[in-house]
Amino acid sequence: MTKSPKRPPAGLPDKDTLLAFLRDAGSAEKTDIARHFGLKGGDHRALREMIRELETEGKLGKRGRKGFSEAGALPPVGVADVIERDADGEMYVRLVDASADAPRALLMPDRKTAAPAPGMGDRLLVKFERGENDWEARLIKRLDASTNRVLGVIRKSSRETRVEPVDRRSKDVLVVPKVQAEDLRDGDLVLAAIEKGDHRYGPKRGKILETIGREDDPRAASLLAIHAHGVPTGFSETVEREAEDQALPTLKGREDLREVPFITIDPADARDHDDAVYAQRDDDPKNEGGWIVWVAIADVAAYVRPGAALDREARAKGNSTYFPDRVEPMLPEVLSNGLCSLKAGENRACLAVRMVFDKDGRKTGHRFVRGLMRSHAKLSYEQAQEAIDGETDDVTGPIMEAILYPLWNAYHAMLKGRERRSPLGINSAERRIRMTPEGDIASIEPRVSLEAHRLIEEMMIQANVCAAETLEQKHTPLIYRVHEAPSQEKIFNLADFLSTLGLPWNKGEPGTTKRFNKLLDQMRDSPHAEVVNEVVLRTQMQAIYSTENVGHFGLHLDRYAHFTSPIRRYSDLIVHRGLIRALKLGSDGLTDREVAEMAAIAEQVTMTERRSMAAERDAMDRYIAAFLEDRVGATFGGRITGVTRFGLFIRLDETGADGLVPVSSLGSEYFTHDDRAHALVGERSGQRFTLGRRVEVKLVEATPVTGGLLFEMLSDPEPRDPNAPAPRYGVRGRGGDGPPSRGKGRPGGPKPRNGSKPAGGLKGVRKGKRR
Repeated sequence: MTKSPKRPPAGLPDKDTLLAFLRDAGSAEKTDIARHFGLKGGDHRALREMIRELETEGKLGKRGRKGFSEAGALPPVGVADVIERDADGEMYVRLVDASADAPRALLMPDRKTAAPAPGMGDRLLVKFERGENDWEARLIKRLDASTNRVLGVIRKSSRETRVEPVDRRSKDVLVVPKVQAEDLRDGDLVLAAIEKGDHRYGPKRGKILETIGREDDPRAASLLAIHAHGVPTGFSETVEREAEDQALPTLKGREDLREVPFITIDPADARDHDDAVYAQRDDDPKNEGGWIVWVAIADVAAYVRPGAALDREARAKGNSTYFPDRVEPMLPEVLSNGLCSLKAGENRACLAVRMVFDKDGRKTGHRFVRGLMRSHAKLSYEQAQEAIDGETDDVTGPIMEAILYPLWNAYHAMLKGRERRSPLGINSAERRIRMTPEGDIASIEPRVSLEAHRLIEEMMIQANVCAAETLEQKHTPLIYRVHEAPSQEKIFNLADFLSTLGLPWNKGEPGTTKRFNKLLDQMRDSPHAEVVNEVVLRTQMQAIYSTENVGHFGLHLDRYAHFTSPIRRYSDLIVHRGLIRALKLGSDGLTDREVAEMAAIAEQVTMTERRSMAAERDAMDRYIAAFLEDRVGATFGGRITGVTRFGLFIRLDETGADGLVPVSSLGSEYFTHDDRAHALVGERSGQRFTLGRRVEVKLVEATPVTGGLLFEMLSDPEPRDPNAPAPRYGVRGRGGDGPPSRGKGRPGGPKPRNGSKPAGGLKGVRKGKRR
């Protein structure tokens, strides 16, 4: 039984005794002090006077609303805001509601969890400790992260300076105090915090946390996306030094694979090469017509070791994030583009898998090797494809017979196995933004899918399967890449939609990949091909990382892990470490601590992947809006890709840009949302705008700073569905007794209800204003 601490003698303490108590306690309120010293009656008044004197002498500071602490000290635990980031990327916090004497504290990295790193303006619950040179803060819990922050553009007038949000969903326009506004320019991109106070009337007040860049900077779209989504940028000096302090790989503990003629096949502008391939005929008479396929992957685990600073930052980033004008890499360039990149003609450490396939594409065996390799050639996808199609060059010509033809022949055998497996065959139309050296947009064009792309994809898929199989066989924990089958609710919604097109789908029928592919093949040459493809895509679940294996529905695989991209995905690095541990390939494998944290790591890398996807999508939207800004008023062909109660989403054929036609601009009658038919239907006429329909629209507004595009519908609605209920003439009419408007001109459309402004734009945003 522990003894309670000895209580001091009752009575008013002297100043030194009071300060000693606060030094031990960290902070305390007057009632806590009075209770500790057993004060009664008039001693309370004397205590208040002593505290006032200590404050005047600068020996005492306020902590929170009622608390006090020794000047320059911090409580053991407190609520703090992230207030500063230095040149090395280190974050500093300051205690909320503290007087000026409260010091800032260095936010220490959290090594116990896989939680994402806090950002500027985040509010945290932290534990304060005295470090060797300064105060340190260790994260306990993130509180209202980002809810009090606004990312926006400065708009200056003679009367005031405002921050207008770049997020189309945000309504927080902030007024900046004059003292902060002096150094700001119109068009500055800033991160601001919403100040506390009563904001019932008029705009809220804001405090500038950080100036990010300029609205007219060609790189503004990426910078805004990075800050809006909290994508970590750069590396600390410690991490950079750790990355540079690495030795060239040797044969120690490795198998010599330098004579195996691996090649890399990547995008033409790729700077890092984390996978290489090679194929050859299997000379085993028992496997006549079979193939041996090698996939070698950069051995990142040899350089990024568990618990090191490199590892902690890579884990916090989770993955690399790719923008049209830049990359925010998971690893420093000295590794991602240097020692870990499988450059032609240079010795590189690798983790390779040797796979054996029969003539029908069935995998009959595999083994992993930790090796030393040397890539024999670097090719782009286009270059490899042109060579196979008969147009060789100085690089591809000499390697056709020995390398390229065997690779393609092995792939065609593997393709038989893929077709038998029947993975989901959805077509996804991706776009690529080409930038000029100055950072301007040169063009927006569709990504072309070549057979060379599909060859590398299938070989990487098979290598990933091998990794999952080996780790399961060795009973080593791993992070799976899982993709669940569509939910019953989504299957029911799909069946409802298909019935509107006269396509049968029994609601009790399971949604297998073969069934989906049969539907897609059936519709491939029909007018509804694109809309059915889009709806089938939306029926699917999102893939995630998990320690629980439920298989990969889209690829139609029982087990699947990510192994092939450890330079840009932390999940793959964990799988590499698992293989090193399971196969006893070195001392730098998966640790017991990582095994215990596996579920948290899976959750972390799922979060960082979603964060990067959202940031990449936002940047793309902003770049496209900037590209189209000079074409406001132009007419475009497109397709309805989304139907909601507030309007129609249109995807343009030319650029793949997505924008909105507000429901309020469609005509003089009231349009209701039929979610079963994916249509907006006129209540009086029954005329419809349906998902997947080709339409013509006029660009009304393009706002680069938000990525918003607003269209006006020029196409007539479709006639009433003869199987639908009769139209209800006179119900909720907006434009008098005349026939429904065809939406040919905006002046004839209705004004927004309740005095609100039309959707899609920000009042006062100068770039891309409606013209």
